[in-house]
Amino acid sequence: MTATSDRFGADLGLLLLAAIWGINFSVLKLVLVELDPLALNALRFPLAAAALAIVVARRPGPVLPPREVVPRIIALGLLGNVAYQLLFIFGIDWTHAGNASLLLATTPVWTVILSAAAGHERPAARGLAGIFATLLGLSLVVLGRGDVISLDSRTLWGDLLMVAAAMLWSSYSVAGREPIRRHGALRTTTWSLWVGTPVLVLLGLPSIARSDLGAVSPGAWLGVGYAGVLSIGVAYVLWYNGVRRIGNNRTAVYSNLVPVAALITAWLWLGESPTSLQLLGATVILGGVTLTRSTQSRGGTPGPSSPLPPVTESSSAR
Repeated sequence: MTATSDRFGADLGLLLLAAIWGINFSVLKLVLVELDPLALNALRFPLAAAALAIVVARRPGPVLPPREVVPRIIALGLLGNVAYQLLFIFGIDWTHAGNASLLLATTPVWTVILSAAAGHERPAARGLAGIFATLLGLSLVVLGRGDVISLDSRTLWGDLLMVAAAMLWSSYSVAGREPIRRHGALRTTTWSLWVGTPVLVLLGLPSIARSDLGAVSPGAWLGVGYAGVLSIGVAYVLWYNGVRRIGNNRTAVYSNLVPVAALITAWLWLGESPTSLQLLGATVILGGVTLTRSTQSRGGTPGPSSPLPPVTESSSAR
């Protein structure tokens, strides 16, 4: 596989990721009508862990992490599959979907800061301009209806949780770069998920015990499956694969497409027609992604300007 096709595959995967997460906002809001946030996490994470376990077991290489990487995997699991997910699920439950989309869009900014601090990447001016262009586009998308953002007392705590979640996700992405280089995105994701899942299940057991699961609708159960297998299991692999192939900064920019996917989903699924301002915002976002993707990183660990070799089973398993 050539470097060009390798990056192209990463780009396609990240576009799919944006669609999965965009749809997931609507899915979660609907499921949370019937299930408590902690109960939802406790139900969806075992599905994600099981799905990834099946994939890992069928591929050559170690099923369990080597002893020397266990401390880092535990830290990643607690950071990205416990702390982040708790902030995210309560944040989206307590605030509007528009608020959540906009505040999570600060992820690229935090990733740039953390990547620079870690010495991974030094983005060029065009890359920074692309990031801020996507943030501007997101503002147009979210504010286009005029009544989406509301930082009143009813949503303030949810908004603050989403900001904290964006910071944690950026930390998770940056901290996971080295284990991915050594062991591959699939195994790193799976191992960290196995760390976080028992904790989330224990936290959610009291909520499940208080819930009448027999009254949960079939649609909500389908939503649990979607939020587990697709938005966690599949999406985490796509995210880390993007980090490995095109770098932290440009991978993070693709998260800015999530509100666009969420807008289209609401339009087709819920009959919410986008306004002209929102369509303009979507165009600006796509322009920002293109601008940032076309820039080259300077220094740090290898990015698109000095691509990593294609991952093989032997190289990812060592």
